[in-house]
Amino acid sequence: MGIIQTVQNVVNWVLRRGSPKREIIVNCEKLETRVAVAENSLMEEFLVEQTTRERLVGSVFKGKIQNLEHDLQAAFVDIGLKKNAFLHYWDMLPDDDAFLDEDEDAGRSAKRRKISSEEIAKRFPVGTEVVVQVTKGPIGTKGPRVTANLSLPGRYLVMMPGCKLCGVSRKIGDGAERARLKKIIDRLHAKIPVKDLGLIVRTVGQGASPRSFARDLRNLLAIWTELQANIKASKRPSCVYQEPDLVERVVRDWLTEDIDRVNIDNPDAYERIRAVAGRISRRARNLIARYDGHAPIFEHYGIDKQIEEAFRRKVHLKSGAHLVFDETEALIAIDVNTGRYRGKSGSQEESILEVNLEAVEEVARQLRLRNTGGLIIVDFIDMKSRKHQNAVYKAMKLAMRRDRARTNVLPVSDLGLMEMTRQRQDESILSQAYTDCPYCKGHGVIKSPLAISVDLQRQVAAVMRRNKQERNEGDLLAVVAPLILDRLRNEDEEILVALQAQYAGKLSFKTDPFRHPETFDILFAANGKALYSTSDKT
Repeated sequence: MGIIQTVQNVVNWVLRRGSPKREIIVNCEKLETRVAVAENSLMEEFLVEQTTRERLVGSVFKGKIQNLEHDLQAAFVDIGLKKNAFLHYWDMLPDDDAFLDEDEDAGRSAKRRKISSEEIAKRFPVGTEVVVQVTKGPIGTKGPRVTANLSLPGRYLVMMPGCKLCGVSRKIGDGAERARLKKIIDRLHAKIPVKDLGLIVRTVGQGASPRSFARDLRNLLAIWTELQANIKASKRPSCVYQEPDLVERVVRDWLTEDIDRVNIDNPDAYERIRAVAGRISRRARNLIARYDGHAPIFEHYGIDKQIEEAFRRKVHLKSGAHLVFDETEALIAIDVNTGRYRGKSGSQEESILEVNLEAVEEVARQLRLRNTGGLIIVDFIDMKSRKHQNAVYKAMKLAMRRDRARTNVLPVSDLGLMEMTRQRQDESILSQAYTDCPYCKGHGVIKSPLAISVDLQRQVAAVMRRNKQERNEGDLLAVVAPLILDRLRNEDEEILVALQAQYAGKLSFKTDPFRHPETFDILFAANGKALYSTSDKT
């Protein structure tokens, strides 16, 4: 088997000579670890993990059911975090089919078992202890989502406690290879001393030797034994198993046969990642390289500039067209515009198709880079031809195959819109790296000086009328931002003079350089008593 594997490795190397150069670049710092996968120097994947944030997705918790909500068909579980976790009723009972997804599955269609509220209330009354795994981290105001169907990923295998499933990833399409892997996995499964431990061969297991699978299984069994011991030892809701950090997951999930080199800038992480890769193969270990240049590693490889360009609202395409991204908590809207594109073909319809097909590749890439999920709407340039619409749909389906997250793409609608969903496990990288602007509060716009001037004049007039009625007239002082004061002096002076003529007191203005542009205060000049303020509205 060793000779056959060596020959296969040589064949793979020859085939890869004409393939794009793929590198993994790892930047490790005290507060953050960043990983980028570049293909011919173009960033295709990007992940960030902050050391101050707990790794939740994939981690296993021992929790306690706090309440059952039959209307939502869900239980809320205390797992030791600030917010209770959401556990749907159909995720509370072990189910072989619950493990099936687009990557690691046995090639069967997933089915959901219908569970009555009465059955749940009987089997899981409030206060019941449960062991759950986080499938989606907290997003916005929502707590984490969890499942009782555990899955522990290794290098080549996924172990599923409480499940009898034994299969091969459907992404391995070669019939002979699937048959070989099925024999290997069946033999390993028969030797497992523990009952109800399912196994699935991951996509990266294609071409791996039986010895590699056996070694991976031993590691997974050790993790499961330790996890069980932690469950028994824990007396309160807490984490009993935590996913490895991003450095180790690079080796486990990303170091595939098509990777040519892994560059890492941290000496400690370099030694650790070489040790982990060495457990896979000598070739994997030799792919790890230490970067010790003077410039930051992401700057050296041109990744920093690509990150900056990738997270802009407007993303330019090589042809001159551009995309516009607008992200909300539950929906991503992407608008495709021709911009400066003039078209290479004579037909307008063909030119539109060219722009839309170019946009497809960039949309798929951007979704991976930004790690955005949920409902996604792409507004393509209108195509009259159903043939062109189908071409764009097929291109998007093909482009999304590279995505590790589960996706579902629908055909282009009559309105020129394409709907799709993308698995959402955690907050998008944009949400992690950026915070709302203190001026616009995330809207992207603020009121114009004209709008503020109109509002200020309206409120000054109201204060004057009220003071006149109450016979409490006195000099007034309006405190505004510098930009607004420029407007009042240069364009609205005559209006303000006329306004003051209707009032017994004097109206004056003062600027505050640290004031929010949309706020102003109206005070009595003598004692500074506030008569009107917008400061509390921002």
